[in-house]
Amino acid sequence: MNKLDFEDIASKITQILPPAPGAIKTEIEDNIRRIMQKSFEKFDLVTREEFDIQQAVLQRTRIKLEALEARIDELENK
Repeated sequence: MNKLDFEDIASKITQILPPAPGAIKTEIEDNIRRIMQKSFEKFDLVTREEFDIQQAVLQRTRIKLEALEARIDELENK
């Protein structure tokens, strides 16, 4: 999750809270954002970009493996 995601979630949470003066609302929003960010840092998560890169690597590996398997089958049948 990036910073904008945390800000969006914190903002939505504060919207459902009872009305409060601006300074208190901002402070609550900041605290929610910090708590969420610290909580997510404890997890072993990867970014969407890292996931997509690894998925592409895996796809290329599968293609190479299938080609090698086909080549082995071809050599064994000779």
